Order: sequence, then C-alpha cells, then structure tokens
Amino acid sequence: MSKSSAQYSQYPQHHAHDHGRPLQRRPAVAAAVAIPLPATDDAYTIVHAGKQVRFGPVVFWIVVGTVVLLGLWSAATATYFAFRDDVLTRLIARQAEMQYAYEDRIAELRAKVDRTTSRQLLDQEQFDQKLDQIMKRQTALESRATALGAMPDVTGSIPRATPQRGDSSQSTPKPSPISDTVIFVAPPDREARLESRAPTVATPQTNQFAKNQGFDNVLVRLTTSLDQVERRQIAALSAVEEGMDSRMRRMRGVVSDLGLNLANLEAAVPRSAMGGPFVPVKLTANAGPFEKQLNRINVTRAEMDRLNRTLALVPYRKPVIGEVEFTSGFGVRSDPFLGRPAMHTGLDFRAATGDPVRVTAYGKVVSAGWSGGYGRMVEVDHGNGLSTRYGHLSEINVKVGEIVKIGQVVGLVGSTGRSTGPHLHYETRIEGEAVDPQKFLRAGVRLSAS
Repeated sequence: MSKSSAQYSQYPQHHAHDHGRPLQRRPAVAAAVAIPLPATDDAYTIVHAGKQVRFGPVVFWIVVGTVVLLGLWSAATATYFAFRDDVLTRLIARQAEMQYAYEDRIAELRAKVDRTTSRQLLDQEQFDQKLDQIMKRQTALESRATALGAMPDVTGSIPRATPQRGDSSQSTPKPSPISDTVIFVAPPDREARLESRAPTVATPQTNQFAKNQGFDNVLVRLTTSLDQVERRQIAALSAVEEGMDSRMRRMRGVVSDLGLNLANLEAAVPRSAMGGPFVPVKLTANAGPFEKQLNRINVTRAEMDRLNRTLALVPYRKPVIGEVEFTSGFGVRSDPFLGRPAMHTGLDFRAATGDPVRVTAYGKVVSAGWSGGYGRMVEVDHGNGLSTRYGHLSEINVKVGEIVKIGQVVGLVGSTGRSTGPHLHYETRIEGEAVDPQKFLRAGVRLSAS
C-alpha cells in the first residue's frame, strides 16, 4: 500500500441511512497508530492515548533501520557464538577462574584468621607460662628473703636503702634489700582472658601488637626487678660468707700466733647439756647456687660457734674497763723498792681503788687470798695450761673452786702486798710460765676488728 492510498482514521464513516440520528463516537484505539497526512503532506502521525505525535519520514526510517540493525547484530552474534565454541569455552573458563580465585581468596583469608587466632592463643599460653615462672621465682625469692632475714649477720651488715630527694616514696621507707621482693598485681581482665581463651579477631593488628608489647613490657619489668632482688640477695649472702671466712681465718691465726694448740683447746672446752640423734647435713639434688652458698654459711657458722667457745678459754680481753694505761710493762725493769733490775712478770694497769677487776676468760678459781708480794690475789685456771692472776686487790669477790664467766668481777683494785699505789697487777701464764699479756691483748684487738 502506498502512502497516498493508505487512509487511517479513528472517526466513523457516515452512511445515508444515518441521517437524522445523533452521531456516535467510537472509543479511541489504545495502541499507537501512524496516520499519514494527505498526499500533499509527507509527515507521519502516531496517536497514543488521545495524543498525536507527528514526525517526518526520515526519522521514521531511521528508527526502522536501527531496529533492523539491532536485530541483525543480535542474530549475527548468536550465530557467531553458536559456531565458535572456543570463545564460549573461554568465557566459561574465565568465569570459573574468577570463581576459583574468589574461593581461594576466601580460603586464604580464613586461613589467615585461623593463624591469627592460633598465634594469639599461643601468645596467651606463653604469657601465662612466663607469668607462672615469675610467680614461682618470686615465691622462691620470698623464701630466700625469709632465710636471710633470720640470719643476724645479714640483717646487721646490710643497711636499709633510703629514698632520694624528689622521690614520691619518701613517705614510706624502702624495705631492706633482702626483703625487697616484687609484689605482682595481675591485670583486671586476666581472669576473663584465661576463661575465654579466645582472642578477638576483629581487633586491629596494630592494637593487638601494642597490647602484646604492653604484656611483654610488664614481664620484662617484673623479670628485671626480680633479677635486681636476686642480685642483692646473692651480694648480701656473699658479703656474709666473706666476712665469716675472714673472721675464721683471724681466729685461727690468733690461736696460731699465741702458740696454742687448737685441738687441745677444743678438747678442754666444757660440754654443755646438749644432745640428739646425729643427722648429717646434705643438700637436695636440685639445689641451686643460693642454697649451696647458704649451706656453706651455715656450716661455717657452726664451726665459728665452736671456735668461739674454744676462744672463750683464751684470756685476750682487758681485765679493767676503760682506756688501757700501763704503769709498768712485762719484762726487766728497775724494782720500785730496791732500785735494782728485776723481772716484772705481768702488766700494771693504772686504776683507782675500788674499780672492778674482771676475769678475761672462762675458767675456774684455783686461788683466792693473800699471796706474798701479790697481796690479795685471785688465780683462775682456764684449762689447757692457761691461767691468769689478778694481784694487789683490795677485796676478793670469788672463792676457790668457783666457775667464773667472761667479764665476771673477781675483786676490786687496791694496793695490797708489795705495791707503791693502787693499780692492778695482771699476769697470763702458760704451763705455769709467765708470758707477756700484751700478746693476748693484741690478739683481742685483732678479733674485735672482725
């Protein structure tokens, strides 16, 4: 049908028999209808919902051509893919590769999360193990501090630390180094972490790293503090051991310098009321350096106690209190009465009448009374051939057979017997032979310096 002959209309045609009746309108067609213009007009009209849209033939054929081209392109593409299976296969493989890569990425992330969780659990276990070790070490150090605190050698020789200026702890004195143990206060969330045992994965890695670093810093500070306490304890113990060894050497040296036999002196020591089953000293197989050193100190202390009891029989102390001032020494001198050379068998201590005279060693009184030129005199036997004499006394306070202890008053200074004035005549004798008392007094000075 040509454009000139095609006639489209939405109005009804009139017939002859319709004259005289009212004209009825048909409803408009819902679809769009192209109504060509009269032959003299080349435009097309599209009616849609009562509205007319007019456009020229060029636009019409452009639209028709576009639709035809799209249809041809779709048919060509379908035909191309239908005959080219390799392209379709590559597309499917590409889709499968993308899917596998996505699944691999998900698996990698899941494995990373598992590794992070396992690492955090491992870090938690390591932290708990280190913390348990620190707590056990602290308990051991506290027991060591208790053992050291029971030792008078340590508590008396180690001074307490004093706070420095500007320190916030000035109000409370710092404890002694031997008891300066670390008291660890657990974090408030430790119990919850130990119960859950499941670290949060959603926490950023930097925050978790900082948290782990904080725990590590706490452990490092605790370990460093415990190391310092242990070093102080070892230093205190070493100082005590060195001091005791030095004193033992001096005590043995004194006995040797005095020409005494240590074995004979020990045999002469009176036995006190002691007893019990013999239990040898032994250490456990897992004893550490501290326990071994403490055992050596205890053994040395026992030996030193025995040597002290032995030296209690040696008269190396002064018989009078106060500054020592001799009016006459041991040896040859001019006799005060005859003016001729004579042997002076003792030391004359300057003192006032009535001053107390004290025994210089443990012993037994063998003489107490008048004895010729000594005047009133007391003689004490210290055993193993050692004896001392105290002459020119104005008064005697002991009797024969009495056991006297170190420092006990045996009489008062006087001027009885062959004397020109109040003083104390003091003698030391070995196997009945008078020896210079100053040798014993110098030994006492050496021992008192330890």
